[in-house]
Amino acid sequence: MSYYRHHIFFCLNQRDNEAACAQHDAQAAFDHCKSRVKAAGLAGPGGVRVNKAGCLDRCAGGPVAVVYPEAVWYTYVDKADIDEIVQSHLVDGRPVERLKLAPDVGR
Repeated sequence: MSYYRHHIFFCLNQRDNEAACAQHDAQAAFDHCKSRVKAAGLAGPGGVRVNKAGCLDRCAGGPVAVVYPEAVWYTYVDKADIDEIVQSHLVDGRPVERLKLAPDVGR
């Protein structure tokens, strides 16, 4: 067993004159996810780690987050989407199909 069951990384990158996740209020999504994971009792060893990330190089689909070890890439719009990722993927182990980022989306 690994130290954490899941890691979720949120791109918080900001760019001048280019699209980036920070322009989509990614910090608020990160903060909301972190609080939801903690409230669900999932935070810490054996559970879930919510991490900040710099550019994940998938800017065209931003904002983006990725859950490991499954390497499921998500895009999201609001707190309800984050709630669904936490409940469905991180609690129940079922990735959220409707929020998956298409595999060909890059920068």
